[in-house]
Amino acid sequence: MTYKMTQTAVAAGLALLGSASAVAAQDCPERGALDVLYCDANGDLVADTPTDPALLNDPNTLVFAYTPVEDPAVYADIWAPFIAHLEAETGKDVQFFAVQSNSAEVEAMRSGRLHIAGFSTGPTPFAVNLAGAVPFAIMGAEDGQFGYRLQVFTQAGSDIQTVADLAGKRVAHTSPTSNSGNQAPRALFPGLGVVPDQDYEVIYSGSHDQSMLGVVAGDYDAAPVASEVVDRMAERGLYDPAEVRMIWESDPFPTTSFTLAHDLDPALAETIKQAFFSFEFEGTALGDEFDGVSKFIPITYQDQWAVIREIQASNGVEYTPQGLAAE
Repeated sequence: MTYKMTQTAVAAGLALLGSASAVAAQDCPERGALDVLYCDANGDLVADTPTDPALLNDPNTLVFAYTPVEDPAVYADIWAPFIAHLEAETGKDVQFFAVQSNSAEVEAMRSGRLHIAGFSTGPTPFAVNLAGAVPFAIMGAEDGQFGYRLQVFTQAGSDIQTVADLAGKRVAHTSPTSNSGNQAPRALFPGLGVVPDQDYEVIYSGSHDQSMLGVVAGDYDAAPVASEVVDRMAERGLYDPAEVRMIWESDPFPTTSFTLAHDLDPALAETIKQAFFSFEFEGTALGDEFDGVSKFIPITYQDQWAVIREIQASNGVEYTPQGLAAE
């Protein structure tokens, strides 16, 4: 099953997202940065499971979505083996939600139409605070290592050698909420000699793959992109690595967070988590697509997303409907 949302539908959803009624708001002593619909009594920075059994959700059909970094239609097939495993473990039908934007994905979980989702690094805090998403897993290697890097690419024959050389150039960022495609460059590049929008022209490409292809085509002089996306594109023959040159890369960041809707019945939520942790990547389309990944690793938003929250705070990001709509 594939869902598609028009810009009008997304805008309407975001309008609703920004107008939560007092009736719907939970009466709780602490919610931190969370939207008024959610509570964080234990201080772990994510929405608490409702204490009223009547508010718990145990749907007959689970809806799963993966971040819209690249063509959603391609990923419907790639995720098919995992979805079959999830159906076997939970005893429920599972449908794939092909999201078109980060905003659409967040709004879908907020509205209760999305139960399990992979949110990319930068949008994860928006999903947590605006949609009650609860991150619990990340893809990793057998030794427990995980992460990706922000890498900056230019054409192979370009005169750009360092980040400081981006001054006066046309540089593709992906979208405002993206970590490696926008937030991290804005936080890190000033220390490397350039301020985005001030020292070079920022052009939003819409996605990491479009940024990379734009560099190859000469539409942009350079682009900050996520290493994991660039690697997958090269493996699929979408560009020739000989045509580009990397001039800088960051320390590792966490990759896509896999999350549950906060109001899932606790027993169902636990079953879903165990389905993730018992899935074997080897020999599947998912394992083939994500090179170097062999399992899902338990994480928490409080710990693994601390560096991302720090980057976003340095950029003045606020987890509001307006901030999300800016993508």
